[in-house]
Amino acid sequence: MKISARNVLEGKIIEIKEGATTSHIVLDVKGLHLRASITNEAVEEMGLKAGQTASAVIKSSDVMIAVA
Repeated sequence: MKISARNVLEGKIIEIKEGATTSHIVLDVKGLHLRASITNEAVEEMGLKAGQTASAVIKSSDVMIAVA
């Protein structure tokens, strides 16, 4: 796979929660849990399963932090 994004974090899928149209994926990257929302169709097409190695590809120009 070749991709222009520079922020690629490899980890292990530890949880997949399927909703009506969207699945929530939890990826463990060295103890840090990253969460992503993708379509159920994408989960099926990619054959995603808990325990599988996968990468989070992050392409963003801003990261915001907020407190109340």
